[in-house]
Amino acid sequence: MAKAKFERTKPHVNIGTIGHVDHGKTTLTAAITMVLSKT
Repeated sequence: MAKAKFERTKPHVNIGTIGHVDHGKTTLTAAITMVLSKT
């Protein structure tokens, strides 16, 4: 029995952040992810 083919409807995005500890990298990444997930 064949599996149904998955079709990606949203673009795939890799986010890389570089910065010092406690400068908001995780907060920024979470905000970007939240915005992109709503579109």
